[in-house]
Amino acid sequence: MLATAAQPSPRRSLIRVVAPQLGVAEQPAAAVLRAVRSDGPASRDLVARRTGLSAATVNRQLTTLISAGLVRERPDLTASGSVGRPRVPVEIDHERYLTLGVHIGARVTSIVVSDLRGRMLGCVEVPTPGGGAVNALRSLASSAARFGSRWHSRRALWVGVAIGGRVDPAAGTVDHPRLGWTSAPVAEVLSTALGIPASVAAHVEAMAAAELLITGSEGDRPPASSLYVYGRETVGAVLAIDGRVHTPSMGAGSISHLPAGGSQNCACGKRGCLESAVSDSAVVESARGRGLISADEASAGVSAVHRAAAAGSAAAQELLVERAETLGRAVALLRDLLNPDRIILGGQAFTDYTAGLPHVARAVAAHSPLSSTDIRVSAFGARVQHAAASTVSLSALYSDPVASMRKAS
Repeated sequence: MLATAAQPSPRRSLIRVVAPQLGVAEQPAAAVLRAVRSDGPASRDLVARRTGLSAATVNRQLTTLISAGLVRERPDLTASGSVGRPRVPVEIDHERYLTLGVHIGARVTSIVVSDLRGRMLGCVEVPTPGGGAVNALRSLASSAARFGSRWHSRRALWVGVAIGGRVDPAAGTVDHPRLGWTSAPVAEVLSTALGIPASVAAHVEAMAAAELLITGSEGDRPPASSLYVYGRETVGAVLAIDGRVHTPSMGAGSISHLPAGGSQNCACGKRGCLESAVSDSAVVESARGRGLISADEASAGVSAVHRAAAAGSAAAQELLVERAETLGRAVALLRDLLNPDRIILGGQAFTDYTAGLPHVARAVAAHSPLSSTDIRVSAFGARVQHAAASTVSLSALYSDPVASMRKAS
């Protein structure tokens, strides 16, 4: 049962910080669970074909996963006339457990409840608390506990946090200049307050992992390399290689200060940096400067500019096209540098103004001499932050399901 600040958990002293596993695991238990999650209810024969494992290995792994409570048999779905246990379909036990995902933004925090299939059962957004990191995190833990308790028949297994700034996934700590956090013990506070294991990941890395772990057909192998590019209030890029997000030991690099042209002042003291040109706040500031929106409208954020464009303002449309073209030039630069097999565009800078996407594509083609690359928009759309948090909460279970269930017990 989830604990609230007013009802301490008897397991409060058991702090369990687990580094997230942001990639497709190949060990037998993980492969079998992935196949069941994708195709279930599924026969053992289908799981064997999907995984390439022998029937004996599949049966052993399923026995273990059933004992752990992750998979259940569905004898009610057994084909008429079939004999023997191998014909009994199996599926993820998606009704017994839940995980809590928390995306901590500079202004708003999203709390997501997911089942073990990776399907989001519900989401709530709360203002990100101010003040010191520990008190803010305790407040968010209390909000997560209250929200998760709505599913009173399910037991929470894990909490996963996706957040900006610089993350140490092994320690579960975060440096977040915008929030004023330094070495904030994010995983420790949440694990202590909720009484369950906690994992923390940088939010753009988590978004890239969601594309690997949650979307698409789980039987299809991901491309050898894919580049995930994110844009909203911040910008970021992450490379995934052979089904695993690349997470450098010193932390992910930054594309915030790539040269983008223009005269916008950047926090680094220079002008024309990418983030200072394409962030939501930069677009709003530019719209105000051009007289496209009023000060009152600016308080609504970049959505005010989108509304003006939708209402037929040619100047607002021009501003959003400028943003799209600047993003496209940055994507072209990254494409030339890394030459990935696939590029995925995520974040509301891409998805909230779909009329800008053709301009992104044209800018990439105009500024990159490379041949055609598979470029697509994230399937999560405006829910990309939610998907990132959910993925962090599920990543350890998907990577090593049996060991993770022992940690969660």
